[in-house]
Amino acid sequence: MWGNKKSKGRKPVTGHFDTLISNKTQIVGDLQFSGGLHIDGTVKGTIRADESSEAIIRISDVGEVDGDVIAPHIIVNGTVHGDVYSSKHIELAANASIKGNVYYHLIEMVMGAEVNGNLVHNKEPVSVSGRAQPEDQRQEVEINSDDDSFEKEDSLSAN
Repeated sequence: MWGNKKSKGRKPVTGHFDTLISNKTQIVGDLQFSGGLHIDGTVKGTIRADESSEAIIRISDVGEVDGDVIAPHIIVNGTVHGDVYSSKHIELAANASIKGNVYYHLIEMVMGAEVNGNLVHNKEPVSVSGRAQPEDQRQEVEINSDDDSFEKEDSLSAN
């Protein structure tokens, strides 16, 4: 019957959001969290998930982050001015606007999402610190939205 099915495979990234930053709230300073974080307001500082967690952050269409975002699961539908590090999965929704580099393992990007920076693919899931990835496992994709040109630079090619 309904509700008796056991889910198989990976967990959905919709998640439970323990913390809400409302649209009339502005946080100045770095933020560390575990569990789920939903942002409708503004955060000026780095947002970092606990290293060993399955944390998820969702930045809504009215949410804004001025700083780096570092978490295993990230959903962006708002604005980020800074680099984004997703060790497992990132979803860029239709209103997403990122001015910075995106480091990811798995990515979903909906038509209308905007990235003004590099997309850097990590072939293996990495720690949420994102910065300690060996060069031989990175693949850089450069997108220039001004003239609709597309360049791909594969750092795995022989030098």
